[in-house]
Amino acid sequence: MNDLIILGLLFDGPKHGYQLKREAGFLMGQGDMHNNLIYPAMRRFTAAGWVTKKAVPGERGQTRQQYALTAKGRTELIRGLSQYGEDEARSDQGFQVRVGMFALLDPTVRASILGAREEYLRGREGRLKSVKANLEVGTYGAEIINFLVQQAKSEIAFIGRLRRLHKAK
Repeated sequence: MNDLIILGLLFDGPKHGYQLKREAGFLMGQGDMHNNLIYPAMRRFTAAGWVTKKAVPGERGQTRQQYALTAKGRTELIRGLSQYGEDEARSDQGFQVRVGMFALLDPTVRASILGAREEYLRGREGRLKSVKANLEVGTYGAEIINFLVQQAKSEIAFIGRLRRLHKAK
């Protein structure tokens, strides 16, 4: 997931490592992404030809490394975003990252992602209801199950809105 986020951040133009750390961390709902995630990824991407790196002067006289996505990197980003199987459908973050970059994807890929996520959510909703009906979960257990069922229903409604947006274009 980190790779898709980092490559996606470079889609609109070059950025230096510190900016990537801050933006990737923000998108993931945390502080700055750790150096041990950003810089090894940038070395891999550069070695694979997905990203170029060049030294540019910083604001205080230091030299910064600026990274830019190549055509090969764009292709890899779109390929990675388009891969969406059962494992990815279970990932909230995986779904959200892909929806955030839907504009890059072919309409049939978007529809496939929405379908897979909805299928997962409907199955989750059914399993949660079964747990509640067949096990003694107590007051608080029932509350969290109700919350999770409502959360699944809410996301299914969100998927319906995305489908309507897709059809309107």
